[in-house]
Amino acid sequence: MKYSKEYTVKDEHIDVQGIMDGLYYPFYMEYCRHSFIDEVLGFNLETEAKNGVNMVLSEYTINFLRSLKKDDVITVTCELHRDKNNIPKLHFKQSIILNNKVVTKAVFSGTCVPATGGRPFIPETLKTIIENAPVLE
Repeated sequence: MKYSKEYTVKDEHIDVQGIMDGLYYPFYMEYCRHSFIDEVLGFNLETEAKNGVNMVLSEYTINFLRSLKKDDVITVTCELHRDKNNIPKLHFKQSIILNNKVVTKAVFSGTCVPATGGRPFIPETLKTIIENAPVLE
């Protein structure tokens, strides 16, 4: 299931070259990913943290293909994938799209951990959803 949201590039994210600073691309992806996690997966990060479960990133890879400029209206996508080795990880394939062209693509990987410390795990409430997700190759 592919999820998407629209955003407008903010002036304060533009560098001296007139393009969006590379630091902000992951932020737009995070905004979309957090909405996806809440709205589609039904996992509210704030509520879960109060209940002692933290969803954390373990790694990400990102590829920059084109630059964005102030006031560009972009679409950010997010799609859940499961781990091919059945490790307790969530993988989110994401893209930033401008005028039907991919500007940036990335994979963000994470897991859940007890707030008090302990081993990574996938909460029972997410297991069924993850089982139906495609495998990340």
